Amino acid sequence: MLIEHIFLGFCGLAAGLAVSAGTFAFLIVIGVIPRMIGKCNRAAETLHSENAVILGGICGNLASVFLQIRIPFGPALLCVYGISAGIFVGSIAVALAEILNTFPITFRRMGLKVGLFWVMLAMAAGKVAGSLYYFLGNFKAQ
Repeated sequence: MLIEHIFLGFCGLAAGLAVSAGTFAFLIVIGVIPRMIGKCNRAAETLHSENAVILGGICGNLASVFLQIRIPFGPALLCVYGISAGIFVGSIAVALAEILNTFPITFRRMGLKVGLFWVMLAMAAGKVAGSLYYFLGNFKAQ
């Protein structure tokens, strides 16, 4: 019985590592992470940024496989994690859209030449408002 649990844990960990490695390789190959680093003017810390992304993937993989692990500072750390994960996902989405030239094409078709900053800010504020409405409204998946 114990050997079965060890084997299943190893299989889950190996599968998670494979999927996360593929995801991060995809993000690096299409240039999202290097583009984000370049936009933040942090070229000197490129290695640190890439290591942080890899470490985040490993920690997330371990946390999703080993559900019985208890992490100290529960609610406080959960809030920090939630904010960090939201910022990361939003940054990845915007960087991916920028690489694919989504915004310039959309703005050109809409005829926008002035106020692009405010349009982007309104999109981000709408995303935040929708997320807060969802999470603070105690909506449950059906």
